[in-house]
Amino acid sequence: MKALILAAGYATRLYPLTVNKPKALLPVSENAVVLDLIVEKLEKLASVTQILIVTNHKYAGLFEEWLAGRESGKEIKIIDDGTTSVEDKRGAIGDLQFVIEQEQLQDDLFVLAGDNVFSFELEPYVDYFYAVDRDCLLVKPTNDLEELRSIGVAEVDELGRVTALVEKPAEPRSNIGVYALYLYKKETLKLVADYLEEGNSPDSPSHFPEWLVRQKDVRAYSADGGIYDIGTHEAYEEIRKLFAAGE
Repeated sequence: MKALILAAGYATRLYPLTVNKPKALLPVSENAVVLDLIVEKLEKLASVTQILIVTNHKYAGLFEEWLAGRESGKEIKIIDDGTTSVEDKRGAIGDLQFVIEQEQLQDDLFVLAGDNVFSFELEPYVDYFYAVDRDCLLVKPTNDLEELRSIGVAEVDELGRVTALVEKPAEPRSNIGVYALYLYKKETLKLVADYLEEGNSPDSPSHFPEWLVRQKDVRAYSADGGIYDIGTHEAYEEIRKLFAAGE
């Protein structure tokens, strides 16, 4: 299995913090940036043989500097998608396809957003993926209506099969939020090109699984722990407060 961290966005909602720095490299404590927290979780997974981080040309050098300043037991590779602005960005799913083609990926793939911080370990999720032998989405129930309206919302049957998924629904049909930690079987990677060729949105990473659940059996894994999307100034400050408090 390989892991891919999507970190090619320009994070305009976090300006001026991200005018010259990517969101994934914002500090969350004196000793760690957002990306450190994600990579540290992945480094614990014996099944992950390589960690790929896709970014844009504007920030690629900063990611290379980050990588040069740390040691890892995993091979980590920075991939420059060649874009330089919001106007020419590829989008999360466009970047996924870019990496699949450039790296000629033929492995199961763990896809993670570069701006999600989570408190739980990833091994149980990966174990579930191998046990059910299906593509998997990480879900977490929430009763926060505004949060549900800003993320993907799934409907799941008694066997854990995702029967429906809607991105940012105005009227959520369940309280099962879907977060940007996806486990895809290697056979599924070729479907990303099919998705894009149909003219579907290349942007939010959750649009692909929204389409995928209509094509094949996809399972849901319920996480036990906190997960935080650093999408706004308020969310970023909340994360920093949590770490300052040792949580």
